[in-house]
Amino acid sequence: MDLHVFIKWLTQTFVYSIIWISIMFICVYLLDKVVKFSIRKEIIEDENVALWIMIWCLFIAISIIIAASII
Repeated sequence: MDLHVFIKWLTQTFVYSIIWISIMFICVYLLDKVVKFSIRKEIIEDENVALWIMIWCLFIAISIIIAASII
């Protein structure tokens, strides 16, 4: 494989990852603003496992989107 092609591929992967990770944080931020309770308080203080699992599934779904966009 040519080094130029490899660097181009690596750069594209990095850019896609940064874009999707920022979208992930924006989604969690918007979700926190839309719901009537504090997600951080529910997960950390009240130890709401169901909410934690829901947020974790959101992260996994966005990770799958990142992987699909890279391939």
